[in-house]
Amino acid sequence: MRLIIQDTADDASRWTARHIADRIRRRQRESDAPFVLGLPTGSTPEGTYHELIRLHRAGELSFANVVTFNMDEYVGLPADHPQSYHAFMREHLFRHVDLRPEHTHLLDGAAPDPELECARYERLIAEAGGIDPVSYTHLRAHETDSYLV
Repeated sequence: MRLIIQDTADDASRWTARHIADRIRRRQRESDAPFVLGLPTGSTPEGTYHELIRLHRAGELSFANVVTFNMDEYVGLPADHPQSYHAFMREHLFRHVDLRPEHTHLLDGAAPDPELECARYERLIAEAGGIDPVSYTHLRAHETDSYLV
């Protein structure tokens, strides 16, 4: 594990987005295999998602050969509920980049059996080759206002 300290949350978000973008571009140069990206949800990664969108719009990053797996969903919420993480990811990343809808994976919060849904999701991750270990990044605010990636 690497500890990267940045002065502000914005700096940490930019660093994280650029790190993810570098990994995606490296995979695209080295292989035809998709890059499997693990994504957190909530307000913490929003700055990272904004920077990834900016890089995409600037022509510096394509998500065409990226597969995503989100790590969270609320039990009991259907994908079309405005408070679901499906809705969050559509609003904050997916609809802004060239990520193919069939390459985005989120848990089904409305599944009748959450344990079976988790087992199904784990199988999908395994079938995709696992999540790239450096792609699942999360920012943590330290009590001294340092930001960690």
